Amino acid sequence: MPATQAVNYWPQNKCAKAFWSQQELPPYKELLKDTLDWAAPAAGERWLDLGCGGGGLSRGLWEISAGRITGVLGIDCAAANEDAYERLRQNLRPTPGKRIQFECHDFSNGLDFLANATFDNAISGLSITYAEHFDEATQKWTTKAYDHLLADVRRVLRPGGRFVFSVNVPEPSWLKVARHSLGKMLRSGQPLKHLKNSLRMLKYGSWLKQEARRGRFLYLPAEDVTQHLEAAGWTKIRHRLSYSGQAFVFEAVNPGTTVAHA
Repeated sequence: MPATQAVNYWPQNKCAKAFWSQQELPPYKELLKDTLDWAAPAAGERWLDLGCGGGGLSRGLWEISAGRITGVLGIDCAAANEDAYERLRQNLRPTPGKRIQFECHDFSNGLDFLANATFDNAISGLSITYAEHFDEATQKWTTKAYDHLLADVRRVLRPGGRFVFSVNVPEPSWLKVARHSLGKMLRSGQPLKHLKNSLRMLKYGSWLKQEARRGRFLYLPAEDVTQHLEAAGWTKIRHRLSYSGQAFVFEAVNPGTTVAHA
């Protein structure tokens, strides 16, 4: 299927809201905790949140730092997340005002609108896998956008800045995630709501796995992710399993060498 005909659910409001719902489930809470533990936000830091969704990681950065970080910029291709970030700004304490912002942008196109060394650190939850590029000459999906994004994130971080992110394992089992969420669904008092959300996640999960098998999305082994990070100039790379065994959490450090504007 040509790239112009490829289905893309990411900008759709229904898809965005389905992924908001998973934040209530135990596997995602495990992933959120593991990611934020490695992020360890400190006072005075400015963070970039890639593929931010409804702002779960942005919220965590703010709350863990007790509102002492300088700010967070969330980037996502779904415009519906602007509303989620507005609610976030209203509900957080201390009130962040303009220190938490949202930008609707498809990072498959890179981060050219951001200046060099703008942020101290970056964070991302199950998102960078979906940076996509289709080569018209070969009629194949490539890793060009993924590699460009890894280099661009390093470009916009200060020397010594860290990138903490999660990515799904190859062939992730959404059914396993759903099984580990069953107890929460039954105890919630709204089992039908959670069942509906789980069915939506299975629908979108099936689409994601199908596209990954075609090479459009990159569900890679940890060793391959490490190789891509090293090729982009990242150092001190480490990873761990999370999300009921269906995701890796990575941390990588910008060594501070010059990064040309991609």
